[in-house]
Amino acid sequence: MTAASRSVVDTTKRSRYSEAEWQMRLDLAAAYRLIRHFGWDDLIYNHVTARVPDQDDRYLINPYGHNYHEITASSLVRIDIKGNLCEPTPYEINPAGYVIHSAVHEAREDVVCVLHVHSHYATLVSTVEAGFMPLTQAGFQFYNRVAYHDYEGFALDLEERRRLVADLGDRDLMVLRNHGVLTLGRSVAEAFRRLYYFEQACRTQIDAMAAGKVRQPPGQVMEHTARQWEGGAAGIGGGATTREWPALLRLLDEKDPSWRT
Repeated sequence: MTAASRSVVDTTKRSRYSEAEWQMRLDLAAAYRLIRHFGWDDLIYNHVTARVPDQDDRYLINPYGHNYHEITASSLVRIDIKGNLCEPTPYEINPAGYVIHSAVHEAREDVVCVLHVHSHYATLVSTVEAGFMPLTQAGFQFYNRVAYHDYEGFALDLEERRRLVADLGDRDLMVLRNHGVLTLGRSVAEAFRRLYYFEQACRTQIDAMAAGKVRQPPGQVMEHTARQWEGGAAGIGGGATTREWPALLRLLDEKDPSWRT
């Protein structure tokens, strides 16, 4: 396919969506590619979902059966809160895997993106009795800000959905015991950023525990640092728009820009 014909195809695909939805599709496709880049995917399973900004009760999700490196902006599937398809598509979704996402989206109107993975170190921490222990500057942003939900099997039961939402409360990160991690965001970028730093902090914890007795600063220092993160201290940025996101998109473009199609 020539560059000219590819441009026509891309324009045709893009014209099916509003500007706001297309931008959300780009961000969500990027998140899937980045999860693959960092090695946090689990074959074709798990999901990142995002609320369509200019439509009520519409969400975007990955097509079931695709590897994360295959996902593009136009291949994402639009569904409603029940997981019903809302547009013609050759793809299907994994309704069982959407259960957690739909419960969170329904309960938390402030949330745009829900991200669930079985990343290696966060999943290891999910099996540790003490749970997550922030040990470094990056990890302190999660001090007293992590929710927990005990493992009950595949989360298909309506009653467990209610318990999961109750356990989550107003927090934006949940450790699913013996399972994985859930991060939330007011944007795809914010949810991804939380995952990146939490996985990094979990790796530090596991390595430190293996090295010997760990040391934390006083609680008030960790809380102070968490609030600095939230307030955007040192140019880090505490809002839904993150400084890291444009750099991450450039990384994807250098690797393979097909995620934009």
